[in-house]
Amino acid sequence: MIQLAIAGAAGRMGRTLIEAAHENPQTQVVHGFEQPGSSHIGRDAGELTGIGTNGVSITDHIGSIDFDTLVEFTSPAATVEHIEYCRANRRQIVIGTTGFSEQDQEKIEQAAQDIAIVLAPNMSVGVNLCLKLLEVAAEVLGDSVDIEIIEAHHRTKVDAPSGTALRMGEVIAAALDRTLADNGVFSRHGRTGVRGDKDIGFATIRAGDIVGEHNVMFASSGERIEISHKATSRMVFAHGALRAAVWLSQQEPGLYSMENVLGLG
Repeated sequence: MIQLAIAGAAGRMGRTLIEAAHENPQTQVVHGFEQPGSSHIGRDAGELTGIGTNGVSITDHIGSIDFDTLVEFTSPAATVEHIEYCRANRRQIVIGTTGFSEQDQEKIEQAAQDIAIVLAPNMSVGVNLCLKLLEVAAEVLGDSVDIEIIEAHHRTKVDAPSGTALRMGEVIAAALDRTLADNGVFSRHGRTGVRGDKDIGFATIRAGDIVGEHNVMFASSGERIEISHKATSRMVFAHGALRAAVWLSQQEPGLYSMENVLGLG
C-alpha cells in the first residue's frame, strides 16, 4: 500500500484527495499538512473531509511524518519548496500544481534526476485521452484549419490560460511543427487584423464554481471539429493523481507525465 502525504490537506483539492485515497485499496493517507497558522492545524483529516476519524492530524510541516509519495496541488512557490524536501529525503511526488516559471521548471527537472516525479497540468484520465486525440486531429488536419482553445474555470483560479489549455496548445503545436512562442495568440482586443493562418488562439473564462472545461476547435470553411472535456467534480483529478502515485511507486527516478502513466506516450 502506498503511503501518501497530502499538501494543502484542508483545501478543496486536499479534502478530495483524502476522500479518494480512503476509497482506494492501494493508497493510505498517513500525513496531511497546511500552511503554518492555518486554523485547521491539529484537526483530524478524516473528520475534516467527512469520511470519519482516520487518526491523521493535520500538521504545519511536510517533514513531521514519514511517507512514500507526496501529492501536491498547491502553489508554485510551495511546490518547489516541497520538492526540495522530497529530493533530499528520496520521496516520490505527484504534482498537479500549475503556473510554474521557467526557473521552477528547471528545479523540477533537476530534482527528477534523483527522485521519480509525475508532473501534469491535469490529472484527469479523460483530459489526457483528449491530448492524444488532439495530437491525432492536428496531424490529420494539418494547416487546413483554424485552431482555437477555450477554457473555463472557477473565479478563484489565479493563472491563465490554464495549465491544461497550454498543454493542449503545446501538443497541437508540436504535431504541426509550430511553437506557442511563435504562434500562440493569448489576447485579442480592438482592431487585431486578419487571423494568422498558423495562429493557435486561446480564450479564458473565469466564473462562479466551474471545475474545469476545455474546448478545442478545428475550424475550416464548411465544417468544424471540436474536442471537449468538462469536469463536474474534482474527484476525477484526485482519482488520476492516485493512479499516478501507484504507478510511480514502480518507477526509477525521472520526470514523467500522465501520458506515461496511462501508456499513451
